[in-house]
Amino acid sequence: MTLTPYQGGRRLMAPALVAAVAGLALTAVGALVDPRRALFAYLVAFVYWIGIALGALILLGAFHASNARWPVVLRRFVETVPAALPLFVVLFIPIALGMKRLFVWMAPPETLAPEMAHAVHHKLPYLNAGGFLGRAAIYFLFWIVVAHLLRSWSLRQDTAGGATLTRWQRRLGAGSLPFLALTLTFASFDWMMSLDPRFFSTIFGVYWFAGSFMAAFAVTIIAATLSRPDPTAFGHHMSLEHFHSLGKFLLAFIAFWAYVAFSQFMLIWIANIPEEVPWYILRIDGGWRWVGVFLALFHFVVPFFLLLSRDLKRNPRALSLVAGWLLLVHWVDLYWLVMPHLDPAGPRPSIWDLTAFVGVGGAAIAFTIFRLRGTFTVPVRDPYLEDSLRYLPQ
Repeated sequence: MTLTPYQGGRRLMAPALVAAVAGLALTAVGALVDPRRALFAYLVAFVYWIGIALGALILLGAFHASNARWPVVLRRFVETVPAALPLFVVLFIPIALGMKRLFVWMAPPETLAPEMAHAVHHKLPYLNAGGFLGRAAIYFLFWIVVAHLLRSWSLRQDTAGGATLTRWQRRLGAGSLPFLALTLTFASFDWMMSLDPRFFSTIFGVYWFAGSFMAAFAVTIIAATLSRPDPTAFGHHMSLEHFHSLGKFLLAFIAFWAYVAFSQFMLIWIANIPEEVPWYILRIDGGWRWVGVFLALFHFVVPFFLLLSRDLKRNPRALSLVAGWLLLVHWVDLYWLVMPHLDPAGPRPSIWDLTAFVGVGGAAIAFTIFRLRGTFTVPVRDPYLEDSLRYLPQ
């Protein structure tokens, strides 16, 4: 196929950069006005956007581990989304500086309830500033190295060709998956679950993964649809069969998210362990109850039945609308995980929720487009590209 390096994206990159600067600056102002509220809003935005990057990285590893040929045409975009991970090291700095305002175990007050004080003391060998920052450094280092190698080998193949680099990518993609799962799980423990030191769930990381993995598919669908008119962009070379398959994955991981969410709730509720049940009581009593109902209906029931339609999955614009909605409710889901620790009585929306989301998201989008520009958006010399372009499901 004849393709030139991608030089588009300026119309989106410039507004995204402006949104990033404005959003982050306003959130910084919020940190001066109401530090704790602004930091919680920032934490939600941070785990939302980095979750999408990690979901894409795991998706890339899964493509290589399964020796999948059909997604080769869209793989370069999936490689580029995790290329924004170095940016998140910088975006992590406000969380590191604001640890005392986010996590009760950092500076326990004397008025802390006895059971909470006991949990903080018991988990001190793990929940401490040095361990928190040290583990974060390990997470970022591993994620960035894996993402960099997979993308750099793929880009090198655009000129070198051959199957050797494909084998390298497949070995690293498959071999990294268990460690990606472990690091993502422990990052979820550190950044979200430890907001309540009493609570623990072995599938908390799977819950974050399920929503983030679904969001990675949603972002890929939207990017492919928006780029279809541009002959230098990957979406232009995707057939309806590719969109159909992406829609089926979106449907599958909506169901997987619901399965994990219900499994975690059911097991904790039935076990009735005092350290675990209060986490759910906080979310199903009072003002947060309706957020949970909203998620059950609009994160699962409605999109699940919409995506059962074969025609919808083969209509890129309609599929993108559903994907966009799922990105919105995924943010609500993370808001529901984090914010009850700040406002137990119920949701208390703030302008900082919007500024943090726009600031972190704008920076991530602008950086991703910047990394994509100047490269081929399709792996032009991958030995299985022709199979992907002729993709027909069996």
